[in-house]
Amino acid sequence: MHDLKFIRETPEIFDAGLFRRGFLPQSGKILELDAERRKVQTTLQEMLKRRNDASRAVGEQKKKGEDADALVAEVQALKEKIAAAEGEERDIGAKLDEILASLPNLPAADVPDGDDEYDNLEVRSHGDPVRPAFTAKEHFDLGEGLGLMSFDLAAKMSGARFVVLRGALARMERALASFMLDLHTVEHGYTEILPPYLVKDSALYGTGQLPKFADDLFRTEEGFWLIPTAEVPLTNLVAGDVVDAAHLPIRVTAWTPCFRSEAGAAGKDTRGMIRQHQFSKVEMVSIVEPDESDNELERMTNCAEDVLKRLGLSYRVVTLCTGDMGFGARKTYDIEVWLPGQGRYREISSCSNCGDFQARRMGARFKAAGEKGTRFPHTLNGSGVAVGRALVAVLENYQNEDGTITVPEALRPYMGGLTVIGA
Repeated sequence: MHDLKFIRETPEIFDAGLFRRGFLPQSGKILELDAERRKVQTTLQEMLKRRNDASRAVGEQKKKGEDADALVAEVQALKEKIAAAEGEERDIGAKLDEILASLPNLPAADVPDGDDEYDNLEVRSHGDPVRPAFTAKEHFDLGEGLGLMSFDLAAKMSGARFVVLRGALARMERALASFMLDLHTVEHGYTEILPPYLVKDSALYGTGQLPKFADDLFRTEEGFWLIPTAEVPLTNLVAGDVVDAAHLPIRVTAWTPCFRSEAGAAGKDTRGMIRQHQFSKVEMVSIVEPDESDNELERMTNCAEDVLKRLGLSYRVVTLCTGDMGFGARKTYDIEVWLPGQGRYREISSCSNCGDFQARRMGARFKAAGEKGTRFPHTLNGSGVAVGRALVAVLENYQNEDGTITVPEALRPYMGGLTVIGA
């Protein structure tokens, strides 16, 4: 959500930020509605004051035995006008909220302008891409060749964009998640959370998935939504709260299943595990004071990179351009891992600074010692990392010519000492 005070004071900056994200100017319509609502609010306050004064006068006149019929009639008329004004104020407020809720976060000044992924800016890379002496296979050919991955079995019960893993690959998925959680909690200072996987409308509104992206989500008949990412419940841990600044930063992590309809991904990555309706992810979320959010984004990204470094995977970090950035983000780093089977880098983590955008939508605040008022914290989220895609990366980077998979050293303690996965 956007700050109306900021829009009133700097409408040209607000519109310029939206323009960078491909939106037409909105401040004129917003300020018109804002002025209309404020006018109604002023009239309402005047009527409320007059009603209270008239009500007191009615009591005084009746005590004196004087005729108060005219004042009683005025009070009744004011009640009707007040009810109408309150309804008008609600209607204008709903229109204003609808516009504000539909607009994305404004990009940070150092975010590159651009239309899509081809305009993203590479920041750094790590490791040399693996290029086997033999023809590298993609993960689905490797998994099916081992007899440990089946899309056909999943399709029988669930349809497309699902997978069944068995044996060593099922264990490797679990091993990857456990490895990531241990790394983030023991060495990176995050607290592990086991959150609900079903949430209410308000939780998804708070993090920006609703109302704009309802088609990308799954909803139950009871009105709950399946989480598309643990970012939703983790960030909403502070929804509606006033947090003591002494308790900041808050850093939490969770391993959860994630559910996405992939409504906008028709025809993309239809084979394999890259883009599925159900996948698991280890998520990191930070709640920090505004002055710390830029540094926290760098820290969070480094934590995600550490996962890939310890797995011995090559990757690169890119800053997303304005046209490729998520709805709630003001700045995002994507980490793209090298997949030799595909011969290219693919996203495995996305780390974003959302500024106070989500905190405003959630009604989350913090109070610093010695300050009278409260302020909105900044929220950040990042994949630490996508577990299914990490499995894909391990399969393709650690494949052997005979189709077996060497288990990375970092995962062997979680795999019962297994060093090679065979059929």
